[in-house]
Amino acid sequence: MISDDLSLLLPEIVLAVYAMAALMFGAYTSKDRAMPVITWTTAGVFAVLAFWIGVTGPGTHTAFGGMFIDDGFSRFAKVVVLLSAAAVLVMSQDYMAKRGLGRFEYPILIALAVVGMMVMVSAGDLMSLYMGLELQSLALYVVASLRRDSIKSTEAGLKYFVLGALSSGILLYGASLTYGFSGTTLFSGIIQTVHGGQMSLGLLFGLVFLISGMAFKISAVPFHMWTPDVYEGSPTPVTAFFATAPKAAAMALLARLLFGAFGTAVQEWSQVLSVLAVGSMFLGAVAALGQNDLKRLMAYSSITHMGYALVGLSAGTPEGVQAMLIYMSIYATTTIGVFAFMLSMERDGVQITDLRALNLYANKEPLKALALMVLLFSLAGVPPMLGFIAKFYVLKAAIDAHLYWLALLAVVASVIGAVYYIRIVYLMYFGKENEGLDTGPMGVMPWVMLMGSAAVTLLGVINLFGVEGLAQAAALTLVQ
Repeated sequence: MISDDLSLLLPEIVLAVYAMAALMFGAYTSKDRAMPVITWTTAGVFAVLAFWIGVTGPGTHTAFGGMFIDDGFSRFAKVVVLLSAAAVLVMSQDYMAKRGLGRFEYPILIALAVVGMMVMVSAGDLMSLYMGLELQSLALYVVASLRRDSIKSTEAGLKYFVLGALSSGILLYGASLTYGFSGTTLFSGIIQTVHGGQMSLGLLFGLVFLISGMAFKISAVPFHMWTPDVYEGSPTPVTAFFATAPKAAAMALLARLLFGAFGTAVQEWSQVLSVLAVGSMFLGAVAALGQNDLKRLMAYSSITHMGYALVGLSAGTPEGVQAMLIYMSIYATTTIGVFAFMLSMERDGVQITDLRALNLYANKEPLKALALMVLLFSLAGVPPMLGFIAKFYVLKAAIDAHLYWLALLAVVASVIGAVYYIRIVYLMYFGKENEGLDTGPMGVMPWVMLMGSAAVTLLGVINLFGVEGLAQAAALTLVQ
């Protein structure tokens, strides 16, 4: 019955209807003056939907003939996406208003992007996969160029759009090959054509093109070229959003596609993912060493961390999926804290992203410097921070799957990557005296996000706040 199908999509429908209603409210009332109200309301809707989805009972349900799947895996991913988006929205409010970017369309575009992400992670068909992916992407193209009077922001939006269109073409070509050689677009139908892990050459090419299209969305090497320029050119809150929710959604979609449609051919796609993982880990780690702009450094850091998450997926096991989910949850939490700090980096009221401005910052703001140090150590994987636990899980999954060489290379890349995080800490505590950053209280919500993220990074090592068990249950619903 259509009513049963729609009931499974109720969270997505509610969010889509809200976004359209908010658009009408903003357009026909005070327009940009309504931005604070719409921003906080949107964040509240995200939080309510996350709670609603989180308390939904166990079980796997499908809608529209298998095109939409509601299971533990999709619910876990949706909660991560919704909470990440809500956190970015509330901490960006003051920043956007202060810099003349307080346009009411911003939270609405974020809401529409989140609708696309929610559809993505529940996709059970190549068509619903593409619909969700493009809804997300089209909204993100616009917010990347939100600062219309900035050449860099306009360039970021244009680059993202052109390269995103290319990746969509690659993905569609892979989907057409997959459909042509399997005779269906449903994941449940595709997997039946892969008998005992054996697939035709055409279907194998389709799989490679699908992975290539998805690799662009997660900034995996060699499809990473857009990331540094888009991260640098976009407004900082938009960059924070790019680095968290879309990455978690795309990684979840990749897992859904591989295990749902090609789960019996793990040997074939595991090799592809391993190559992407190694390239991402090493290029991101090495390229970040020479960066002096914090946003570009975080772009290469993001590339590196997507490589570590791919290490977990490369295992092709439930433990590997669990490790990926844990890794993305911890990565999103830590990254939100770092970007919350970046929102406060100013000199004479102008935002500064140059690392050298952090020289001896700890002498002026010891508490904020300490919180940032904790987050950076977590990203570097220094024990006992949560980042170490995240890397431990993906390495264990690789070793259990006998991918010893991949685990070893991940350790080497982690050591290289730790250098640029430690460099920031060194500048804050032992750098040379210079003009530095403005001191004083930062916005309430960025301060809460910075301190809260640092506290979670430290205290989470006790029991991961229960995320380990939830991720395990989610992984088992995906990998039968």
